[in-house]
Amino acid sequence: MDLITADIWILLGLAAFLAGFIDAIAGGGGLLTIPALLTVGMPPHLTLGTNKLAATFGSFTASMTFYRQKLFQPQYWLTSICCTAIGAMIGTFAVSIVNADVLEKTLPAIVLATAIYSYLAPMDTTHDNTSGRSSRNRWIKATQGITLGFYDGLAGPGTGAFWTLSTLKLHRLNLLFASGVARSMNFISNGVSLVVFIYLGYVNWLIGLTMGVCIMAGAFIGARSAIKFGSRFIRPVFIFMVSAMAAKLCWEAWL
Repeated sequence: MDLITADIWILLGLAAFLAGFIDAIAGGGGLLTIPALLTVGMPPHLTLGTNKLAATFGSFTASMTFYRQKLFQPQYWLTSICCTAIGAMIGTFAVSIVNADVLEKTLPAIVLATAIYSYLAPMDTTHDNTSGRSSRNRWIKATQGITLGFYDGLAGPGTGAFWTLSTLKLHRLNLLFASGVARSMNFISNGVSLVVFIYLGYVNWLIGLTMGVCIMAGAFIGARSAIKFGSRFIRPVFIFMVSAMAAKLCWEAWL
């Protein structure tokens, strides 16, 4: 990468703050940070690793906020925690062997497809289950954890949104408790994936730590906003911003 100028630092910091805020509310903060890192010229593998460093700060802040508010009860989700960690490890090692040119062309498509899906997917928020203790069986939690953990390690954009949507549907939690599960599982997969990326040498520490601090600030505010207001108010603006950035990346990568 070329030397990053002050305006690029501001752009990355703002994108990280918004990503942390949005991720704590509805998930999908990587839909902002990954395009931002790619746009400033960071190679794809380094983008994913650096994004994981920054995202781990935000997911930790958000998950702790939900936990302290008793909106996530780990004792009912041990199977999901273990399987998410395994899936994330496998997914991260898998992406490390993908050719950089292929990754550069597929990442924008993943970002754009995830944005469209997140916007169109129905969100049933009427359930009244809160703890997750009545979730049907461990196989459902194991499959969900392995699948979404693998995706987060392999690519990552929209993982939090996928966790929220699938938890609402599979475990019939209400929206706030589903968000608590999503933020916590996102922290597990981010943390495991980050360890693998560090081992592989795909992390820009200066950019990742700087963005991580901004993400933490956004997540701190966003988690409290989610608990107070819910997530529907942010989704239209969120999807518009992400789609615009993804379309720009698709144009540059393919055309």
